[in-house]
Amino acid sequence: MSTIESAPVATNDPSAAGRVNDLRSALALIEDDPQHFIETDHPVDPNAQLAGVYKHIGAGGTVQRPTRTGPAMRFNTITGFDDISVIVGVLADRARVAKLLGTTSDNVNEVIAAAFDDAIQPVVVDADQAPVQEQVYLASDEGFDIRKLLPAPTNTPKDAAPFFCEGLLLGTDPETGHSDVTIHRIAVQGKDELSIFFSPGRHIEVFREKAERVGKPLPITINMGLDPAILVGACFEAPTTPFGYDELQVAGGLRHEAVQLVKAKTVDEHAIARAEIVIEGELLPNERVREDQNSDTGHAMPEFPGYNGPANPELPVMRVTAVTTRKHPMLQTLVGPGEEHTNLAGIPTEASVLRAVEAANPGFVKQVYSHTSGGGKFLLVMSVHKTKAADDGYARQAALVALATYRELKNVILVDDDVDVFDTNDVMWAMTTRMQGNTDIIVIPGVAGHVLDPSQQPLYDPSLPAKGVTSKTIFDATAPFHMRDEMTRAQFLEVDPRPWAPTLHFPEYDGIPLGDDAA
Repeated sequence: MSTIESAPVATNDPSAAGRVNDLRSALALIEDDPQHFIETDHPVDPNAQLAGVYKHIGAGGTVQRPTRTGPAMRFNTITGFDDISVIVGVLADRARVAKLLGTTSDNVNEVIAAAFDDAIQPVVVDADQAPVQEQVYLASDEGFDIRKLLPAPTNTPKDAAPFFCEGLLLGTDPETGHSDVTIHRIAVQGKDELSIFFSPGRHIEVFREKAERVGKPLPITINMGLDPAILVGACFEAPTTPFGYDELQVAGGLRHEAVQLVKAKTVDEHAIARAEIVIEGELLPNERVREDQNSDTGHAMPEFPGYNGPANPELPVMRVTAVTTRKHPMLQTLVGPGEEHTNLAGIPTEASVLRAVEAANPGFVKQVYSHTSGGGKFLLVMSVHKTKAADDGYARQAALVALATYRELKNVILVDDDVDVFDTNDVMWAMTTRMQGNTDIIVIPGVAGHVLDPSQQPLYDPSLPAKGVTSKTIFDATAPFHMRDEMTRAQFLEVDPRPWAPTLHFPEYDGIPLGDDAA
């Protein structure tokens, strides 16, 4: 594994996060804080109602307003199901992600970037050390029906089917033996049948294609209810994690301890030993299914750009062979276009970009933010520190490095380091007062993007050759170096406000002794 000596050196504190190695120990960090966790025993229907409730509680992101960023929520009474709860929104707040990883909101991307240099390979444990195999349900047993066993939610009444929205697929390249993990949308199609949507080029899709070419199924496991470090680590993409790189070792680096795997019960693959729920099975060769075959809605589910994705007419089929769970398991899910997707996709993107730009020009880029309005994928705000005239060009070069680092990134906004990348009003101020459209907007046409953006298709722009091809744009909202004095912000007297407002919280003063400005 290559390393970058000048990469950010921020580290997380394992003691601050306790001994977190699964979802339950992670929740123990936040369960007494109503800002980050609430639960209810009020019955809820997983069919659209659960997501409809959480839309108001904490979905955020690109969800239709009204919505907000709020606490994670556990529903303990699921209509039609016994002895299982559903938890949503665990990662739907950047501050909560940071707390669960033992760091702060500003540093979480640097901590994840540094985990690459401290990566730890997963280890295999015996079945008696794997809580996820406490209960085993075999598809060969009479009466097995995954639809009655697990409450897969629908997000809206128009969803193609019930979906597992936060299931981590684990598969192995049939030619090289390298394993990989990725998150995909998984629709429940029958008592032992699932369909899986793979974005083009994703690693397990490549594994599936290799197996299919020789007429063989690909054994996989779907792992749900996981340590947040595993989910975040799994969302890195090439070139940061090239083909053959097992992202589980990033989670090991974050926790300073190897992720534990266990041999699956019915297929030749491994599962996450401390998951809440695992679905075992095989991706069948040359079998396809229409995603909305049971509903005919024409829609799949709400995707991260905020739109209902179209139901796919032809998706690979997974035949379920077993379900294993903990006792009293929690099914973890998310609301498709919510803030949780922003953090899952966006924070690893930030970490990847930070590593790349630091290698290209050490110390120049100060912070990056994968903005929630882009679902964590399409929009990046980048702050830079200019010290010389040539830095006007280096700023734009840094934006090009970011676009090359993450293929699905569509727009980059450049700002100076006196602008808070996490404050949209501050970013818009920079775009309003430090940018001219005719000189500071750079468009790069005809570049690979993402198929779920409805503007990236020939129907929107006939010049585009295919769906998932886009123009990429750099918005340079930095002050030109020769005008830096004219574009200096008004400077206020620095005063510790706490003596005048003792009931308010000022995070910028956390850890700083009370000043004597009131004297």
